[in-house]
Amino acid sequence: MAISISAPVRALMRPSAAALEPYDPGFSPVEVNLSANENTYGMPPEVRERVQAALAEVCVNRYPAPLADGVRERVARWHGVRPESVCVGNGGDELIFNLFLAFGGRGHVLVNCPPTFSVYRLYAELVETEVVDVPRDAETLLPDVDALVEAARTASIVVICSPNNPTGDVMAPGDVARVCEACPGIVLADEAYGEFAPAGASAEPLLATHPNLVVLHTLSKAFAFAGGRLGYVLADPSVVGALAAVRQPYTVDSLVQAAACTILDDRDAFAPTIAKIVSERERLSAALSALSGQGVRVWPSSSNFLCVRVPRAHEVWLALRDECSILVRDFSSTPGLEGCLRVTVGTPEENDRVASQLARLTKEVRNG
Repeated sequence: MAISISAPVRALMRPSAAALEPYDPGFSPVEVNLSANENTYGMPPEVRERVQAALAEVCVNRYPAPLADGVRERVARWHGVRPESVCVGNGGDELIFNLFLAFGGRGHVLVNCPPTFSVYRLYAELVETEVVDVPRDAETLLPDVDALVEAARTASIVVICSPNNPTGDVMAPGDVARVCEACPGIVLADEAYGEFAPAGASAEPLLATHPNLVVLHTLSKAFAFAGGRLGYVLADPSVVGALAAVRQPYTVDSLVQAAACTILDDRDAFAPTIAKIVSERERLSAALSALSGQGVRVWPSSSNFLCVRVPRAHEVWLALRDECSILVRDFSSTPGLEGCLRVTVGTPEENDRVASQLARLTKEVRNG
């Protein structure tokens, strides 16, 4: 069901909110959904059983632990930090918004690196933060690190998505350090897809020496908990305090906290699935790269998705959805991503299906 805002209601809204449209993830009922970067394998059966048992023990007549202390303690042990350096939220999105609420606003500047996750600009503009874009290279889709460092010198917030959504590239920790050292404000390293990246790609080791760095993680992707909405950040305790000051109370409910504690206790059980996704990513990338003669280009990815340019991309996207019952994400009208689709890495069967249909459709549009 479409959501819209009438003109009379829009006239009552604050200007920065009135300029926005309701978020539309573009979901459609299909047999194969590879549009949202979810872990299509789901939880390991033994973890799912323990999560269900934990949920059955929750007393829902009581309010949840306000700061999700059980989750914070487990995250802290895992990442080798103090609980005071962990803030838990209702998905990574809430934590990103709270970061802008605490450190953005009029007179503050976000340095953004498009094409990237659209909510950075959306949330910045909602709280009236000026946005300065440092565009990525049009050919490689990699960030211009030198230009980013220079822009960071006057920034209140710099956001680095690594691996970047939707291009899949990682920014080297040394480059993140350069940005932190140049920026007088906060640097957010959004590592929502970090579990799929190579070892040594995370900026986390910089936390001990760069107090303006914030590293974001989520259980939504690698840990198959997108429906639960649990994200967390690692940061200096003073930054965590600022985020706690602006957060709404009880945003992480008791059921989610119980499930998240179980997932974190059993996180090693997800390692085989993560490895399988990485392996399938490389296999799917090779299959799609073999279509270069049909105008297909695939960029290297360190995430659980691929950025793929195809001829007549929107037409291909529609055919995938309507004829093949396969949903991928259409970025073909996004500046810097003209002609691009984002394809989540699924199961081997799902990947074979999308690869074969893309091969057929791109051949048809190429010849047509």
